[in-house]
Amino acid sequence: MKNSVKDIEKLLMNSNLNTPLRSDAFLMSDEEKVELIAEKFSEIMNILGLDLSDDSLKDTPKRVAKMYVKEIFEGLNPDNLPKLSLFENKYGYNYILLEKNIHFTSTCEHHFLPIVGKAHVAYIPTDKVVGLSKLNRVVKYFAKRPQVQERLTLQIAEFLQVSLNTEHVAVIIDAEHYCIISRGIEDIKSSTVTSEFRGKFQDFDVQNRLMQMIL
Repeated sequence: MKNSVKDIEKLLMNSNLNTPLRSDAFLMSDEEKVELIAEKFSEIMNILGLDLSDDSLKDTPKRVAKMYVKEIFEGLNPDNLPKLSLFENKYGYNYILLEKNIHFTSTCEHHFLPIVGKAHVAYIPTDKVVGLSKLNRVVKYFAKRPQVQERLTLQIAEFLQVSLNTEHVAVIIDAEHYCIISRGIEDIKSSTVTSEFRGKFQDFDVQNRLMQMIL
């Protein structure tokens, strides 16, 4: 592999695929962020008229802050990048390798409401293959940040294409957006599908074979 995962993340951060971040995004530690978010969330709860002296609510600001920094938005921290386990493709496998139905949760950056869905990730190996669980971890890493589904799809595809040193990558995401389900139109049945096909996956016959494998 010519580039480390940190190099690849820097590549994404310097492209139009980057999640919008300020230049000082990583100056504070996670612990400092938790403390500040807890303070701010207390203010929000106070404005809403909630009684923070109640046993059920008093620890909510700290819980929410830890959840934001350590879980829901852990993908904002480059230190959480998954380390890819790459192996020589000694057996010369050069056909579609698909990891399907990768379930994930993300957060809509417009309303900070959940996005819940599944990703299908495929590639055609060249000289390297990757440990299968790492595909799931890559999806999770990019999902765990404020997102739009289109960018999430492209970030996963770009990261894997560079990491695996192959042009042939496909990503399909089918997700439900709670900004549609729980507010606005309140449509509980629709889902959003995005896709990115690169290299040989741009060929209709290869795409058709991939879809048959997914179904």
